[in-house]
Amino acid sequence: MSPGDFEAHVRGSKNAFVKFYAPWCGHCKKMAPDWEELADLYSSSPTLTIASVNCDDFKDLCRENGVRGFPTIKYGDPSNMEKYQGGRDFDSLKKFAEENLKPVCSPSNIDLCEADKKKQIEDLMALDAATLDSKIEEKEKELKTAEETFEKEVEKLQARYEELEKEKTEAVKAVKDSGLGLMKAVKAASKKKDEL
Repeated sequence: MSPGDFEAHVRGSKNAFVKFYAPWCGHCKKMAPDWEELADLYSSSPTLTIASVNCDDFKDLCRENGVRGFPTIKYGDPSNMEKYQGGRDFDSLKKFAEENLKPVCSPSNIDLCEADKKKQIEDLMALDAATLDSKIEEKEKELKTAEETFEKEVEKLQARYEELEKEKTEAVKAVKDSGLGLMKAVKAASKKKDEL
């Protein structure tokens, strides 16, 4: 699928399920028949587009969609797709599509929105591009801050874990060096002596 096709078919749809792949990828080749069967099943769906993007041919399109490994499968509102983490076989893909890829509230499906969400969308659509860009940038900074905080705290936990592991290893060595092994050996020898 070319960038033009992607814009027309995927971004123009109400919901999308997109496989980003590389033709040389073994996992991609393995799941190809199941993905094609799913695409055939939904080929006439007015609300869901099943698509494939060859990342060797369309590197920029894959980069824009955050593809770092193959296959990467994304789903949802084409303007804000999320990464799919489920099974790669036909039954898993079909079940996910049936349960999660129904038309949902979005700017292109405003008629499916609850009143409060509809108002939120209308308020955002009323903003000029610069203000909307600023709000998006602010929220993306919040996400980045949350991710950085998480990573820093995990680093602290890892450092503490390593410190505790070192302390435990040293304590175990000290106990063993203090004669635990000899004590056990003497006990075993005494038991054998008593049995004779």
